[in-house]
Amino acid sequence: MARAQCRHFCSGTARTAGLSRSAGAFRYISRFGVSHGSHVQPGLTPKRLMGFHPIIPASLLTDFIPIPSATSVFGSDCDAERIWPHVAQANPLKISMPNRLSNSTDIPFTASFVHRLRVTDDVAGDDFSLLVDLLDGGDNGSARVLLVAERSVVQSSNRVERIAAQLKTNAAIDLVSPPMVLDGGEPIKNTQDAVEEILAEIHARNLDRRSYIIAVGGGAMLDAVGYAAAIAHRGIRLVRLPTTTLAQADSGVGVKNAINYFDKKNWIGTFAVPWAVINDSGLLETLPDREFRSGLSEAVKVALLKDSQEFQWLAEHAGQISERDPDASRRAIHRSCTLHLQHITAGGDPFEMLEARPLDFGHWSAHKLESLSQYQIRHGEAVAIGVAIDCLYSSLKFGLPQQDAEQAIQCLHDLRIQLWHPCLEPVDRLMEGLEEFRQHLGGRLTITMLRGIGDPINVHEIDIAAMKTAIKTLGKIAKTKAIPANS
Repeated sequence: MARAQCRHFCSGTARTAGLSRSAGAFRYISRFGVSHGSHVQPGLTPKRLMGFHPIIPASLLTDFIPIPSATSVFGSDCDAERIWPHVAQANPLKISMPNRLSNSTDIPFTASFVHRLRVTDDVAGDDFSLLVDLLDGGDNGSARVLLVAERSVVQSSNRVERIAAQLKTNAAIDLVSPPMVLDGGEPIKNTQDAVEEILAEIHARNLDRRSYIIAVGGGAMLDAVGYAAAIAHRGIRLVRLPTTTLAQADSGVGVKNAINYFDKKNWIGTFAVPWAVINDSGLLETLPDREFRSGLSEAVKVALLKDSQEFQWLAEHAGQISERDPDASRRAIHRSCTLHLQHITAGGDPFEMLEARPLDFGHWSAHKLESLSQYQIRHGEAVAIGVAIDCLYSSLKFGLPQQDAEQAIQCLHDLRIQLWHPCLEPVDRLMEGLEEFRQHLGGRLTITMLRGIGDPINVHEIDIAAMKTAIKTLGKIAKTKAIPANS
């Protein structure tokens, strides 16, 4: 068998140059020893391959040959005699030991994930099977579930109560406790109290990596619960039921979570793919108008980036959506969710290892604005302001037609989202958000702007004078488009 370059395998798949094998069907023996998942127990001679316990990272593996896992016993007492005949049979070529270990090895690897999205208008009723079908108990029989819900959702409707009742009576599910109810909104992210409370409950109920946490709440609530789920046992399966337009249109399908720290947005967090997301339009029925409308700024943002036709549709139907027309609202949310999901799953950088973060268009100023306002401004409102600013800047610097920038601002206004806040002045404080945003991404500053609708461009420098002009221009526009309080 010809030599092949070894790569780690993840999620059941080993990818090699000219060789691809199921991780469950083979183990590997290299010139350094027998592979043990992601590490190797090295031995110095064929006589006793497993005779030493120090761990050599699998990144040191170079040449390997597959041997049937059924014939291999891995452990500190594994004798070479038990596996060496299979090695000789599989590869009659002489296996030589290296003179020295390489001190420089770079091995790329890929990993497979599944992102599950379900859409319904009543997961607590006729479509409860959508939820049950996602909960697999495996060898344990029944799926062990912890239900965590936002207090405002529990108080405004009986949907959480109905979900809990159905979970409790289903033979395939072990609901480990009554629903855990927490205060939501941005304050839940401003301390680690809620995260520690969730971790304590996970520990007390003996949940493991095959257990499930069902989180019902808005984006901030999902962030906090998701962070706790991601760090407990290095990852418990998380099922999200977003209850705001912003979470259903954007963050609910995201693969990251975070809490705020050092008075900075999302400073502590992880990347973790949720086990599943269920967008239930019925969960939006009791959402206050301000919350409902502000979350739609993310739909405008992603349409400006990804789909000019979708943006035109939003601009034409913004009035209907702001009045919560059921059909128009559901379409806008679902299309936004789909565009975000397509970017995450097919954009090539789901965990944001590269410089660009196009889905954060308008967010460099939005995050800073939230902090400056002590989180009095909603995230969706801050995003709307940030998108408006960057559209005007793009018009000044990158050729975005002025009428397109004006149409974007008009669309946000027609959705009845406020486009100004006193914290925008003085401008110098807001500009600090550029460096904070750079630190959050890592590396050089990379911000997405627009050359046209559906035509983004990544830039690495900001003309501060032009940006201040854009902010000043928005201030003038906002005075003519002010949204009355409590409207």
